[in-house]
Amino acid sequence: MGNTLSLLSLALHDFFATLNTYRTLKQRVLLSPGLPHPNPTQPFWTVPTSPIARYESALPEYADYVVIGSGITGTAFVRSLFRRMGDNGAGVKVLMLDARDACSGATGRNGGHITPPLHHDYATLLEKYGPDAAKALIRFRLAHLHAVRAAAAEVPRLLAASQWREVETVDVFYHRGEFEKAAGKLEKWKADMPDEAQGHRVWEGREAAAKFGIAEDVVGCISSNAGAMHPYRFVTGLLAHLLDKYPENFYLCTNTPCTSILPPTPSVPFYTAMTPSGIVRTPHVIHATNAWASHLLEPLRAKIVPFRGNMSAQRPGQGLSRLSPSPDSGASPSSNTPGYRSHIFYTSPIGYDYLTQLPGTEHAMTACGDGYEMMLGGGFEKDVEEGLANADDSACSEKIGVHLGGVLPRYFGAKNWGAEGCRGEDEDKRSGNDEEAQWNAGRVKALWSGILGISVDLLPWVGRIPPHISGRAEPPANSPVKSPPDSKIETKMATPVSTNSASSSSPSPKSESGLRVSMGSPPGEWIAAGYSGEGMVHAWLCGTALAGQVLGSAEHLRGQTAGAEADGGGGHLDRKADEEWDVIFPAGIMSVSEKRWKKAKVEGLLELFEH
Repeated sequence: MGNTLSLLSLALHDFFATLNTYRTLKQRVLLSPGLPHPNPTQPFWTVPTSPIARYESALPEYADYVVIGSGITGTAFVRSLFRRMGDNGAGVKVLMLDARDACSGATGRNGGHITPPLHHDYATLLEKYGPDAAKALIRFRLAHLHAVRAAAAEVPRLLAASQWREVETVDVFYHRGEFEKAAGKLEKWKADMPDEAQGHRVWEGREAAAKFGIAEDVVGCISSNAGAMHPYRFVTGLLAHLLDKYPENFYLCTNTPCTSILPPTPSVPFYTAMTPSGIVRTPHVIHATNAWASHLLEPLRAKIVPFRGNMSAQRPGQGLSRLSPSPDSGASPSSNTPGYRSHIFYTSPIGYDYLTQLPGTEHAMTACGDGYEMMLGGGFEKDVEEGLANADDSACSEKIGVHLGGVLPRYFGAKNWGAEGCRGEDEDKRSGNDEEAQWNAGRVKALWSGILGISVDLLPWVGRIPPHISGRAEPPANSPVKSPPDSKIETKMATPVSTNSASSSSPSPKSESGLRVSMGSPPGEWIAAGYSGEGMVHAWLCGTALAGQVLGSAEHLRGQTAGAEADGGGGHLDRKADEEWDVIFPAGIMSVSEKRWKKAKVEGLLELFEH
């Protein structure tokens, strides 16, 4: 009897402890994320620092578009906007603000994977949104691999610098039930989308361990094709290119936070963006801050929730192969070449670790130590209570840091891992100058954190923000973007949503420089955010599509990836021929509507983390 009561007491204690944690987390998600921390941890990606990291344009008094955030979303938006306006930018002014250095948020802190969830959540998408929307979202995710390559290939030497590459990705399972569940999801997805599922293969335990050089306790793997890249160099390289190409149109003000946004008034028919450096008036505000979006959009609190993730750069064990084909050898890298395989390790029903390896090119060896670093992140489930609703990237989780720092030999097996990798004699010299980090001497060279934006319904929020969600009235419809009377904006888009054209029968308002109203959607606030840890397969084309919406059209996204010769010397990263991509933006399930806003509840997300 006494033993039974003791067990009951323990069970009740655990229940109430969990309930208290649940209530605490629910209260925290309603708080503002604030501004990004001024002294964040140092990501391995950001050494050496980009020349435009602390770019300071003169703050204009007026801008046609104010983009808040300089990561992959904001960069995709600005690039797409200018591409549709021609070489002279149609005379518009675009201002990009960032509270810190350029690309210092989640983009410059992630794992470098371009690995879309496919069969993983297809059944759930199918049940919630139907077959058309589910398939559209899967294709949208898949399109990112070649869409970002196409963007990098347009800028001389950027494709090589950003280390874009196709990789073999391997989902690794250690529990029979989870492996069989994943294999079942794959079979369902294959039946519905056979073309997209080509290249996926299931491997059983011993065969998987031998094939992928991992520990022998693996019960099975699923392999497929994906991508990887250096996200910081990609984004900062594109921003530098845009600043050079549009010097009269594009303004970048780093370390200049937008502290508040004032609604229009009868005397000032624009939004007023407040910054420590001054005010800027604009008809359009684009929120590209992901986890920090609800700082300026209070009604989105408990809809997009910050979550602190942790990343590391580690030296590979000496037992792992570090022989890569020379960039000049003409040899095509295989999945067994360091840098051309990535992994997702599923060690529990909730949470996972993700790993890729730098490819060891000459460029990487110059900028990033010995050049073959293992980029490992994850461990979310080890410290959910500290991670959820935490927007402080000035520190890392001690629990997750210990986990990440010790788990790699376990994943590969002690025999495969071998002796610890040694620090190269000239590694410190290659690490950079006084302003750059001096890496740790052990296995873990660097450990840092980054803030993910978790959407409570696990889908991005993309589109116009209704006034009841922004909390601000919109400027009047007669105060949209201004451009020269003879400018022609090439939109290359389908079905118009709304247009305010300079050819209107009523006189067009003029700015202080005599510019007249051009085509585009009515003034308003816009957003692309809430990628739930999958930014590299959502953010780029969400930002691209948002530019189309702002200019007044529904988006049909298409492009072509150039062949290796367009890479300016870096073509060894990919020997494939030109490849076209064409995808419909799944606006229906990502739009920012009142119905979705009311339906999206944080309780479901908290239950997922608690159980």
